[in-house]
Amino acid sequence: MVAPMLETSHVFCCPNRVRGALSWSPGPGGLLAFGTSCSVVLYDPQKRVVVTNLNGHAARVNCLQWICKQDGSPSTELVSGGSDNQVIHWEIENNQLLKAVHIYGHEGPVYAVHAVYQRRAPDVASQTLIVSAASDSTVRIWSKQGSEVTCLQTLNFGNGFALTLCLSFLPNIDVPVLACGDDDCKIHLFVQQNNQFQKMLFLSGHEDWIRGVEWAAFGRDLFLASCSQDCLIRMWRLYVKSTSLETQEDDNIKLKENTFTVENESIKITFAVTLETVLAGHENWVNAVHWQPSFYKDGILQQPMRLLSASMDKTMILWAPDEESGVWLEQVRVGEVGGNTLGFYDCQFNEDGSMIIAHAFHGALHLWKQNATNPKEWTPEIVISGHFDGVQDLTWDPEGEFIITVGTDQTTRLFAPWKRKDQSQVTWHEIARPQIHGYDLKCLAMINRFQFVSGADEKVLRVFSAPRNFVENFCAITGQSLNHVLCNQDGDLPEGATVPALGLSNKAVFQEPPTEDHLLQNTLWPEVQKLYGHGYEIFCVACSNSKTLLASACKAAKKEHAAIILWNTASWKQVQNLIFHSLTVTQMAFSPDDKFLLAVSRDRTWSLWKRQDTIPPELDPIFSLFAFTNKVTAVHSRIIWSCDWSPDGKYFFTGSRDRKVVVWGECDSSDDAIEHSIGPCSSVLDVGGAVTAVSVCPVLNLSQRYVVAVGLECGKICLYSWKKTDQVPEINDWIRCVETSQSQSHTLAIKKLCWKNCNGKTEQNEGEGAEWLQFASCGEDHTVKIHRVDRCAL
Repeated sequence: MVAPMLETSHVFCCPNRVRGALSWSPGPGGLLAFGTSCSVVLYDPQKRVVVTNLNGHAARVNCLQWICKQDGSPSTELVSGGSDNQVIHWEIENNQLLKAVHIYGHEGPVYAVHAVYQRRAPDVASQTLIVSAASDSTVRIWSKQGSEVTCLQTLNFGNGFALTLCLSFLPNIDVPVLACGDDDCKIHLFVQQNNQFQKMLFLSGHEDWIRGVEWAAFGRDLFLASCSQDCLIRMWRLYVKSTSLETQEDDNIKLKENTFTVENESIKITFAVTLETVLAGHENWVNAVHWQPSFYKDGILQQPMRLLSASMDKTMILWAPDEESGVWLEQVRVGEVGGNTLGFYDCQFNEDGSMIIAHAFHGALHLWKQNATNPKEWTPEIVISGHFDGVQDLTWDPEGEFIITVGTDQTTRLFAPWKRKDQSQVTWHEIARPQIHGYDLKCLAMINRFQFVSGADEKVLRVFSAPRNFVENFCAITGQSLNHVLCNQDGDLPEGATVPALGLSNKAVFQEPPTEDHLLQNTLWPEVQKLYGHGYEIFCVACSNSKTLLASACKAAKKEHAAIILWNTASWKQVQNLIFHSLTVTQMAFSPDDKFLLAVSRDRTWSLWKRQDTIPPELDPIFSLFAFTNKVTAVHSRIIWSCDWSPDGKYFFTGSRDRKVVVWGECDSSDDAIEHSIGPCSSVLDVGGAVTAVSVCPVLNLSQRYVVAVGLECGKICLYSWKKTDQVPEINDWIRCVETSQSQSHTLAIKKLCWKNCNGKTEQNEGEGAEWLQFASCGEDHTVKIHRVDRCAL
């Protein structure tokens, strides 16, 4: 197989904040599937890497489910439902997408889905039975044979909604039975007769909406676990009612039986359903309930008697019957302490029940692993994490060792590689959450390795400094020498910053990436400065390469508000206001030698400011307008979203919603004339979609051409190379190199692209001779990705 030119090496994301967006494949080495924005992510919890993304939904993925195989082997098919009113059936082979079948018919968002393989005679082709519930008050039943999907039936719930569904087969006969948990606090049971599902009975007892139902077969009985917003879990037993005529005339108190009769191959069989037990232990809504998956042991299918429940009371409980009395008891309770979280949406077992995962209200995943020597002890494990809303900005550390991102989920997160002594594969993890804010974060800039400025939907900029505690953890996790990192730091570092849980301000030191409960409160960075000066919400910020000047801009509809403010990073005083644009400045960039500051704006123009060196030199520099475009000279006809400089500082690149990328130049800083007209020096590149991000690679490709990454509103990233041809007009100066595949692309607009600063070092692969260049991307689809591209192939 040919090695790919472009590969996605690391992905950071977390599940959507809905019930049912999580499913762990049964069978050995099963993958964890979850919905992130419009994408289904397949994650390997053992290797701690994202295996692939399944992109096909046009709106948020609300629910998904692996389809269990009868022989206990790992699942290869799953179904998902989304807010785009469609259900998609995915088929996976070797961890990559083989085939996707789109199922249309619902008239509202789909929020519950379940599927089973129908057992048939050996000579009949197997069918998949899929049920889906949507906000159009219907449950639709589909049959899939090959690539053909037919809608067998639509169950209408009138003014009500089916909130949760589960399919199974009645004991002894292969007749499908469907349980629907409803907002009328009842569980409706349907059984398939003559290819149509008929309502047999409803189970009442819960006093609030049903949030979860799940079947499990134990011997000749079928058990149904249900959970509700009334804080209780009920367990029902469905069994074949004995047809013997002698009625027992004893005085024992018996539970009420609900019975129904099914005709199968002209034999009538009567089934009974009774309430087996009620589990009380949660103090808030119970959102999910799941049985441990069945597995094969010595060729016999085993169904363990263990049940997992997740609740809004921030706990997850593992229930099992007592060995002596048979009474169901709470075996283990795990959960979150501290932080401002709100409980759990969902939970899952892994294939053998040795690991359990919870999906928290803020999107984060919590993983616990059973201690091999002491089965009563469960310890938190490392699991994927990321933003739970659009990621707005990202930047590499100047040394290229880590990345920092900000998002609409009001957090700033820091991701770094975890280098273990015994393993060659390096995985990246979130190792700190420096800022947890009350406003949506918009932009950030790094001032030095351990200091950054962030701007949010507020008028102030905030400056954060890493505590010594973070630097120690960072060195321990990434395998660097603490003394080497600290000796490059000027000034003292603060000790730490925490939101104390129960008033305990503990300074945690981690040898491995911290788990979610630590990230929520023990990895904050202290805020060292606030910068006041803007009149509206901060929109973009940039730091000079010498790290002495900071430029910031805010949302603006008037010229006076669209001013760029320059700050001195040593004294944090305002140096200058640059007034030119009439609408919001969308991005700024200092040239590599800091002689120029470039700004692009919503008013469809750019401005270039030249640094005038002051005498004496210790005074702050002054910038004056050097060149600009206006309505006549502008090439772009829509908002200019992004700009970047070539590494030699001769040219700059702009990208706009009008689908164009243009190169401008040359820029000569030795020229002392007051104003210049700098025009386009490239042909206009039409990339076929609205451009939302451009970034120029700091190294040239092997034929000495500039390499430009272009991010589109549709989520695709295209790499182009450009070189001036000195023809008039320029033709054939752009070459399209490579673009992301469907699974590598984002599913919504890309907000920022950023190449890793190589500093002359590029990642060399032993034996391959490939020279890898790395860049990171973030988007509105809640996802951050790190890609690497082969320099020889550009």
